[in-house]
Amino acid sequence: MLADITPVVTTLDEAANIDRTLGALHWARRVVLVDSGSTDETLALAARHGNVEIHHRPFDCFAAQWNWALAHTGIDTEWVLALDADYLIPPRLVDEVARLRPPAEVAGYRARFRFRVLGRDLHGSLYPPVTLLVRRARAHYRQHGHAHRVEVDGTVRNLVSMAVHDDRKPLRRWVQSQSRYLAEEAALIATTPWRALGLADRVRRLRVVAPWLAPLVYLLARGGVLDGRAGLYYAAQRAIAEALLALYLAERAMIARRPDDSGDPE
Repeated sequence: MLADITPVVTTLDEAANIDRTLGALHWARRVVLVDSGSTDETLALAARHGNVEIHHRPFDCFAAQWNWALAHTGIDTEWVLALDADYLIPPRLVDEVARLRPPAEVAGYRARFRFRVLGRDLHGSLYPPVTLLVRRARAHYRQHGHAHRVEVDGTVRNLVSMAVHDDRKPLRRWVQSQSRYLAEEAALIATTPWRALGLADRVRRLRVVAPWLAPLVYLLARGGVLDGRAGLYYAAQRAIAEALLALYLAERAMIARRPDDSGDPE
């Protein structure tokens, strides 16, 4: 199975992460890296790995970046392993994938994630499972708010072993990214009919609840209280992210209700 998989990694200034991610892909004959214009050491670090082939494409949105990677980088394998630059594929997951014998109706496999913060593995997180392994010809990405989702023509099965999310970029980069991403997420939540929203986004649209609920769910329901300082750090990140999203939603609501002030004051 491994011989019929091409890992694909997308990057933009991922020097803090890329060496570990690519190092865990030494089993792959060819790794495709699609870069959006990195100005740090990302490409120099990637070039040290002999199985990595670097492609360049200016960024417009995540879905377009992934669809371009599937169609225009010369991938000749049936399967693609789609990875962000802060995803690690540990040996146990590699072994499980190597043993797969997918029937014709299966077009993808999704993995749960072990979240790593400040070098420590958390007992749980709020990070959702992700469909990582897909049949290339039966996969298409679409944009969903700030994120992207893959749609596959066929069944998606769950993997038992977990991938690892380990982002070591500095906090200021996280803050900058969250500000941009959550503005897009707020626009999606605010303009989607209530009935079409999932439970989590319904809670977010209430604005007041999510900034308190998200860290509590992690700390109490996902075992975060056992994770010490790393757990408190992650809980604080989730609270800040949900609070920022709530502010963006509140701003949109206030702008929509703002009276027309184009005329002369009385």
